Amino acid sequence: MKAAGEVMDDAKPRREDEPISVEQVPLARTLAQITAIWVLSDLGFYVVLPALGLPARYNTDPVTVSVHYLYWIGIAVITFWPLYARWPRYGRWRTFENRIASYAIWTLSFGGCAMFATFVLPALPPLEWTESWPPPELRVATPAYFLPKSVEILFQQLLIVAFVLCLAERNISLRRISFYCALGFGVTHVLLAFGGVPTVYVIRFMISAAVFGSVFPYFVLRVPNGLAYTYVIHWIYYAASVVLVHLVFAPGR
Repeated sequence: MKAAGEVMDDAKPRREDEPISVEQVPLARTLAQITAIWVLSDLGFYVVLPALGLPARYNTDPVTVSVHYLYWIGIAVITFWPLYARWPRYGRWRTFENRIASYAIWTLSFGGCAMFATFVLPALPPLEWTESWPPPELRVATPAYFLPKSVEILFQQLLIVAFVLCLAERNISLRRISFYCALGFGVTHVLLAFGGVPTVYVIRFMISAAVFGSVFPYFVLRVPNGLAYTYVIHWIYYAASVVLVHLVFAPGR
C-alpha cells in the first residue's frame, strides 16, 4: 500500500480512450508559469547576466551559460513536479518500464552527442564568414558551445513536457495539443531578437521550432522514453545547422 501523496511510479498505463481524473491546477495558471519561466530565463541571459558583468557567450563562457540554465532547470522541476509525477497516467506505458532499453537509448544519445562535439565538429571545413553582420554563435560554434546548449535544450524540453501534460490531463486530443505546441514553441523563438540577430534568422528558427513542436507531443504521450527522442531531435537540429554552415561557408565556396 502506498502512503498518501506518494507517487506511484508503476501506475498502470492509460488506455487511449480512458478519461483522466485528477485534481487540476487551473490551466491558465500552468500556462502562465511556463511562459514566465521561459521569458525570465531569457531575460536573465540577455539582461541580468550582462548587467552583473558576467559574460554569457556559449562559445567562450560555456560554464556561465550552463549554470544559468541549470538554475532554471531546477525551477522548472520544482514548479512542475506534480505534472511530471503523473506522466504515466497520460501515456500508455510505465515509467522506465524497460530499463535495458532506457539504458541503451541514454548511452547512445549521450555518446553520439559527445562524439559529435569532440571529433566531428573540429574536423569540419574551416568557416569563412562573408556576411556584413556578425555571425550568430551557432554559426561559429566550437565544441564548447554544445555544453551550455545541451543544458538549455533540456530546460526547454522540460517546459514542453509540462505544456503537453497540462493539456493532456484535460483530455485535449493529441492533434490539438500538437497544434498548440507548434504555435507556442514557434512563438517563443521570437525572443531570439534580443540577441541582435537578423530578422531572417529569427523567422527561420520560429518556423523550425513550430515544425518540431508539432511532433514533440506524440513522443511525449505515445512513445516510451519519448523525452529522450525529443531531446535528441532537438539536439540534432543544432548539430545539423552547424554542419550545414561549415559546408556552405567553407573557403572557396
